[in-house]
Amino acid sequence: MKKLASASLLGLFMLPLVIFAQQEKIDLDMMKKIREEGLQRSKVMDIVLHLTDLNGNRLANSPGYTRAANYAKQTLSDWGVQNATLDPWGEFGKGWQLEKAYFAMTAPYYKPILAYPKTWCSGTKGLKHAEILVVDVKDTATVLSYKGQLKGKVILPDMSYIYKQSFKPDATRYTDEELLKMAEAQGAPGGGQRQVRDTAQMRRFREQMQRGGMGGSQRALAILKEMAKAEGAVALLSSSVKNHDGTVFAQGGGAYKGTDPENFLDMAIGVEDYNTMLRIAKSGTVVKTDADVKTSFYADDLQGYNVIAEIPGTDPVLKDEIVMIGAHLDSWQTGTGATDNAAGSAVMMEAMRIIKALGIQPKRTIRIGLWSAEEEGLLGSRGYVAKTFGGASGGFGSTTSTPKTPAHDKFSAYYNIDNGTGKIRGIYLQGNEACRSIFQQWFEPFKDLGASTVTISNTGGTDHQSFDGAGLPGFQFIQEGMEYDTRTHHSNMDVYDHLSEDDLKQIATIVAAFVYNTAQRDQKIPRKN
Repeated sequence: MKKLASASLLGLFMLPLVIFAQQEKIDLDMMKKIREEGLQRSKVMDIVLHLTDLNGNRLANSPGYTRAANYAKQTLSDWGVQNATLDPWGEFGKGWQLEKAYFAMTAPYYKPILAYPKTWCSGTKGLKHAEILVVDVKDTATVLSYKGQLKGKVILPDMSYIYKQSFKPDATRYTDEELLKMAEAQGAPGGGQRQVRDTAQMRRFREQMQRGGMGGSQRALAILKEMAKAEGAVALLSSSVKNHDGTVFAQGGGAYKGTDPENFLDMAIGVEDYNTMLRIAKSGTVVKTDADVKTSFYADDLQGYNVIAEIPGTDPVLKDEIVMIGAHLDSWQTGTGATDNAAGSAVMMEAMRIIKALGIQPKRTIRIGLWSAEEEGLLGSRGYVAKTFGGASGGFGSTTSTPKTPAHDKFSAYYNIDNGTGKIRGIYLQGNEACRSIFQQWFEPFKDLGASTVTISNTGGTDHQSFDGAGLPGFQFIQEGMEYDTRTHHSNMDVYDHLSEDDLKQIATIVAAFVYNTAQRDQKIPRKN
């Protein structure tokens, strides 16, 4: 009886919220058309094929990124999306590309080894025959005791990587209980699928990248690399507890500004190969290797470029107001960046195609941004926001906010995708409670596709933060985790085969609907108080 009374009381408190929530004008006929175009005539897998298998990886400022950016620009133009351009956002640094990589153990027996050089590392300058030298890296004093012993060696830090079998599935989807918990969250304490970095953490990340990726606990390894380069060692090997069963995670190898020297060759390998060589060497047996790595640097143009294009608004009063969608186009080097983030870029391009295919004449201007250098600290989107709208710092290591431009007041909302290939289950409000009822109503026509959860929580680590940090409404959709964190994120498994076609179709369809609703709404999307 007491529980029933409490439930009734709760209903009385909630009733006014339902009654007085603004009723959104939803064109259900247009929602049906968007669904048909997005789910039955999708081009998303063709788009993502061009961004991955037909292009290669898309490291910022690399030839691969340039190829992908030009493909996106031309394709958007071919669809009738206007003003497509490669838009400079500020100085990034050098491009880098892997030309060749061969590594093998040759004694006490032959064993081919899958090794991925980290970005912005130098090569070996031809085939090198080198013995393994195990180095104790427990502290800087110990590392310094190896001085004078590194020339011509492949260095194997004496790290403890213990492989443990996991009895959890690599790929998962949200349960109803997890989604309900997100929907019922109070305040904006964080949470979410990819709670990676807040703004302060992003600044620390950029500082570490500027110093060559060095954190405090890595000081001994950093000194070892400096010694190895100075003495003429061949390479250093590294691994991770996640590098197992053929999956190798590898990303930044150090600094990349135009004046920065090449970084010493650091190659990521699986724990099984790492531990095999370590055990043999520590037994007193000589371990010999062959290494042949070639890398190229590109410093003719240090500027970073985003892909920007738009569908101009048609309403005489609202056409200067902007609705934006976006995703980062750049990737790391080991795979082809399929789930991180060709998936996001492809669905955003597909959303623009859907709108053009249906002949929609939006009231507000709809603009797409495909961002560069997200992986190095949201640099492309931060630079774009700073110069276009103001109210936020832009560029590498910048802490000075730019003045707000007139476009800041005319901006409605930005929607982002960057959590892999999994379908949309809802949206993070990023603390913007005023949008809850709006988005709940917009999700109604797509509940059968599994999307309905609206959570006050924040999520971090991707480009919507560049808009949110400038006082602009910026949102990331809630996506299914799939195998993003366990298998594909920044790994050699981040390839086309790990994409879910049905999920990508669902994402593009819902994004197109949100964009349409935002563009046609009488008022702009409300901002945080």
